[in-house]
Amino acid sequence: MIKRLINVDVNVRGKVSTMPAIEIGRICVKLCGREAGKKCVIVDIIDKNFVLITGPKSVTGVKRRRANIKHLEPLPEKIDIKRGASDDDVIEALKAKGLLDAMTKPVKPLLATV
Repeated sequence: MIKRLINVDVNVRGKVSTMPAIEIGRICVKLCGREAGKKCVIVDIIDKNFVLITGPKSVTGVKRRRANIKHLEPLPEKIDIKRGASDDDVIEALKAKGLLDAMTKPVKPLLATV
C-alpha cells in the first residue's frame, strides 16, 4: 500500500526524490474507460481507493466524477487549488501555471494494464 501512495521521481541532478502521488491538485492521466488517455486534476480525496477528479470538461473532456486511484496515473505536475475547487478555480490555476494548453492534448498512458 505504501508503494501506491508514494511515487519515486528522479530530479535533474540524478537524485531520487519522492512525491505524494495522490494529493489535491495533482494532474493525472486516466487509464481506463471512455476518457482513457485524457488528463485530469484531483479535486478531492474521498477515501483510500477513490478520488474526485475533473478535467474540466470544457478543457479536456473529462467531467467531474469519482474515480478509482488504480485507474489514474499521476504526473509530476501539480497545481495549487483548494479541496473541492470548482471547475472555474481549476481553469484559473491551470492558466496561472501555464498548463492549460498541455491539458488539452491527450497522452498515451505509460501503464499498459491495471
